[in-house]
Amino acid sequence: MWKSPRTGGLAVLVALVTLAPLGFPNAYFYDVAVNALFNATLCVGLNLLVGYGGQISLGHAGFFALGAYGSALLTGRYGLPPLAALLLSAGVVGALAFVVGRPILKLKGHYLAMATLGIGIIIHIVLKTESAVTGGPDGLGVDAFSVAGLTVSGDQAWYWLAAVLVVIAVWLSLNLVDSPVGRALRAVHGSEVGAEVVGVDTTGYKVLVFVVSAVFASVVGSLFAHKNGFITPDIGSFFRSIEVVTMVVLGGMASTFGAVVGAVLLTLLPQFLASFEDYEAMVLGGIMMGTMIFMPKGLLPSLRLLLAKRRRTP
Repeated sequence: MWKSPRTGGLAVLVALVTLAPLGFPNAYFYDVAVNALFNATLCVGLNLLVGYGGQISLGHAGFFALGAYGSALLTGRYGLPPLAALLLSAGVVGALAFVVGRPILKLKGHYLAMATLGIGIIIHIVLKTESAVTGGPDGLGVDAFSVAGLTVSGDQAWYWLAAVLVVIAVWLSLNLVDSPVGRALRAVHGSEVGAEVVGVDTTGYKVLVFVVSAVFASVVGSLFAHKNGFITPDIGSFFRSIEVVTMVVLGGMASTFGAVVGAVLLTLLPQFLASFEDYEAMVLGGIMMGTMIFMPKGLLPSLRLLLAKRRRTP
């Protein structure tokens, strides 16, 4: 029982996020850890689309930014409670993903990549140019996050909120993957024609996972905005979308825990490489290239295959 991802894997994750603060000497470590956990939750959602559904998205940061700006505007200008603003923003983002997902997810390959890239660019441009609403390049202030009169403040409080969020996201992802929806997604990923022959509504399932992934991004974006207290359009840039996709690929596509590992590593690595100063980007790029060359399936799946091979070898 403990060897299955839904039990043993989840238990390990809970143990790690619970024990990790014991090694945090100051607030800076908490801040980095919160960003890593936010990225992990975002990547878990994107992995459902890219890893299991087989659909590329190069504009996913746009949904993240919409969630952030939605919560900022609904709380700051319209006086909604932060939790209500978060849920309303997620609903609106999910509806938008459904509307744009039905036509673009009929595309394949490079055409799908270009379509999702276009969505992300449009969102980024709107956030940057509509300064009367979004504050434009100067950014927008965001109210504190509170629930039932209790305000989430301080690095430790945000860490535990982010930790609970990533555990819930992983649990939801694992259950979705093991459900009939997950099996249909894997069939679509393997062969859309074959899936259609056996009666799978390929477009419907692709749109569904697109919406779920966008909602994940919106929720994380809302919490990110409240935690930082200030946002700019750059959080929805093309480079941010590429960064998130890279995290998923590095950790291992079609691996929920691989998405978490990839997100955490790519969030922490720049902190460790800061001593390289001007060569930080080159060293980081070299590490990623080496990983993809020698572990093409991603870190976690490749390590699993290596361990399985060693067990079989007498």
